[in-house]
Amino acid sequence: MDTQDVIRTFVDFFTSRRHRRLTGTSLLSPPGDPVLFTTSGMHPLTPFLEGLPHPLGDRLVGVQRCLRTTDLEEVGDPTHLTVFEMLGSWSLRSYDGSQSLRWGFELLCDGFGVDPGLLHVTVFGGDDQVGPDTGSLDTWRSLGVPVEPTRTHNWWSNGPTGPCGPDSEVFVWTGDGPPTGSPTTDDRWLEVWNHVMMRYVRHGDGTLTPLSDSTVDTGMGLERLLMFLQGKRSVFETDLLSPWTGQLPWELPERSRRLVVDHLRSSVVVIGDGVAPSNTGRGYVLRRLLRRTLTTLWRGDWTRTLSDLPEPLLRHTGSHFGLRTDGVREVLEREERRFRSLVSRGRVLVPRHPKPLTEQDLRYLHETHGIPRGLVMLLRQDDGPTP
Repeated sequence: MDTQDVIRTFVDFFTSRRHRRLTGTSLLSPPGDPVLFTTSGMHPLTPFLEGLPHPLGDRLVGVQRCLRTTDLEEVGDPTHLTVFEMLGSWSLRSYDGSQSLRWGFELLCDGFGVDPGLLHVTVFGGDDQVGPDTGSLDTWRSLGVPVEPTRTHNWWSNGPTGPCGPDSEVFVWTGDGPPTGSPTTDDRWLEVWNHVMMRYVRHGDGTLTPLSDSTVDTGMGLERLLMFLQGKRSVFETDLLSPWTGQLPWELPERSRRLVVDHLRSSVVVIGDGVAPSNTGRGYVLRRLLRRTLTTLWRGDWTRTLSDLPEPLLRHTGSHFGLRTDGVREVLEREERRFRSLVSRGRVLVPRHPKPLTEQDLRYLHETHGIPRGLVMLLRQDDGPTP
């Protein structure tokens, strides 16, 4: 299955079960939302998960693009991305968690052809406030899927207060040979889908109040699912990202190459959603992505430039996400010129601080002169010409 096959199979499965497809998948969160970007498939649906009727009804399905910076330091490994897509299904007080799990098992095994023997799940095993999620535990056991109860890994909340509840995470085996261990003991188990049963509201004092009607929110990472279904060793080798890894014009170590691919592709999407680089808010996230990219590129060669980025990569990403990319290259090149100017200033300022640099030195250079830690360290290592 290629990317479009997977998306179509997922959406068709749920629309055939009376789910209405959501449209509109911008990275930008609604006005008044304190979160800068959409971070999950359920994020735009928060008011409806809390009880507001949705205009499309009580069963929904969609594909939502998301951006997270919490895992930024993990980008470069086989599975983490800054911008990614979530395949989601939602029951707004229509059916229960057990039905969601059964449909999930059916879609994975019959729709996507996953061998049931390569599945393992985790469920909430209970804590001091709430007992174990016996409904999910019994459902998975009836389906013959191995289950591992956990105490802290399987509780979902949308913050310190608000809707929350137990979840059930579905893992697939990515190792060679037959599966061994469990998701908490062997990292070759890859999480692909999470089913959240929102049964409570948490209050400011930490107490929980049961909801009269629970909702079910599921989210499946598109790129990770593609990685598994296509038999790849990383999300960067799937048909969705391989054009980037194959056409990137610079020779880089594998982890650095993945970081550059991720950050540039993510930047294209952010710019396409209408964000420009700046020193605050969403623009600062974009600026940070681009400067991390340039710092990585220049570590091996100061002559590398974003103007060498092939145009087909911009069009490929724009086409997939339904975005215009007309002005993207101009934004990238303008931000590079600005950063090169900062490098020139840094070449004067950084040598004034004796080695080794202290945390206070690094903080001063960043907060006073805007020179990030990565660039400081790069300038310390480099004795080459000014870029």
